[in-house]
Amino acid sequence: MLAFTDLERQTPKKRDADARRGDFGEIYAPFEAAAARAQASRCSQCGVPFCQNHCPLTNDIPDWLRLAAEGRLKEAYTLSAATNSMPEICGRICPQDRLCEGACVIEQSGHGTVTIGAIEQFITETAWNEGWVEPVAPGPSNGRTVGIIGAGPAGLAAAEELIKAGAGVTIYDRYDRAGGLLVYGIPNFKLDKAVIARRVARLEAAGVEFRLGVDIGRDVTFAALRARHDAVLIATGVYRARRLDLDGEDGAGVAPALDYLTRSNRLGLGDVVEGAEGHDARGRDVVVIGGGDTAMDCVRTAVRQGAASVTCLYRRDRANMPGSARETAHAEEEGVRFEFLAGPARLIFKDGAVVGVEAQRMMLGARDASGRAAVEADAAQAFRLPAALVIKALGFEPENLPAMFGEPQLKVTARGTLRVRPGSLETSLPGVFAAGDIVRGASLVVWAIKDGRDAAHQIIEMATGSRRTLIAAE
Repeated sequence: MLAFTDLERQTPKKRDADARRGDFGEIYAPFEAAAARAQASRCSQCGVPFCQNHCPLTNDIPDWLRLAAEGRLKEAYTLSAATNSMPEICGRICPQDRLCEGACVIEQSGHGTVTIGAIEQFITETAWNEGWVEPVAPGPSNGRTVGIIGAGPAGLAAAEELIKAGAGVTIYDRYDRAGGLLVYGIPNFKLDKAVIARRVARLEAAGVEFRLGVDIGRDVTFAALRARHDAVLIATGVYRARRLDLDGEDGAGVAPALDYLTRSNRLGLGDVVEGAEGHDARGRDVVVIGGGDTAMDCVRTAVRQGAASVTCLYRRDRANMPGSARETAHAEEEGVRFEFLAGPARLIFKDGAVVGVEAQRMMLGARDASGRAAVEADAAQAFRLPAALVIKALGFEPENLPAMFGEPQLKVTARGTLRVRPGSLETSLPGVFAAGDIVRGASLVVWAIKDGRDAAHQIIEMATGSRRTLIAAE
């Protein structure tokens, strides 16, 4: 170990920007075994592992890096999988620059971080290839059943822990495929859909039942679901797009980010998508409004669809962008133009369709309650951008679940997220738990995985009587 004094940071080979603009394939080649081992050997084996402390799952990163450096990959995988339900997915899509790698001690000392995410992906992909990823082993049946609403990362992570504890698990999801935003919200160039499909298949083989195309509150009442199961976990995520509050934002050529990404992903999966041509960037000038990871997914998707030009309009500066700096760099390499300190003032239409965005320059002011710099518009500095497709990527808010589920006793916070009991993920309804974005607001996949695992363990405690008996709805 401690090879960082001799070896520089190295990432897996990245495809040339010109090549990757032409398809939706993942942009990084797999790490070669020798390179992965060498990079893992750069770890300084800190007495206080800040990388682990900055991982929501508190993955034992230094130990599995040491095992990888020693060539003990099967042991490294076993250790990694002990705390993470989907390490190869986190290795691909976690913003490591804001989490583990950003806290790496050798990064702080100027030597360049250990490539933790790429090594994590390499370890688990090796495990899949070598047959080390064993089937989920269901525990002895405890006679209890749990219904999970949402087949995204929180729901999938919870299902695995519950089935191992002997519970019967049924996952309900309104989409026609399991995976949630992993399938429909994240483009293939970041996460190939086959990676998700094999995780879902592993759960199915263990006995998890997936009931897809089922909308709770419409196809099945929430009360019926509670009566059917001993516990219910709500892991719906947050899907309601924030609005621009501009005239015409629902007009032709203006699309919410998730609608745009979902159509693109469906087409990539071979689905027939009605109205997809209205969200096709080919030959169009595209403006994406927003600066988070979803905005980066949109601009990079538009590039691959063959847009004439792609501009990202963001009201703060680069330093204040909420998304991963790595994703922003990828977008710039692929030809995306960034207009920082600029916000939309008006959408311009001609013959009923959007043709441009009138924008204003912004100035950073004092920090607001969130700790981020507030922005003020400078009306004297206005400019126009041509746009035949405008994509709104301003973030997501919770849907009104009490109304959708017909359950007014399901309490929410002022933000609309589900209220849970202090120190627990149990909601205001006994035996009903919640996990992921629907509790914490729009966040990261790794946090959803943590919440799903935590909720499952709390449900298991109730099922085994170590806290109290599960309460089913009367």
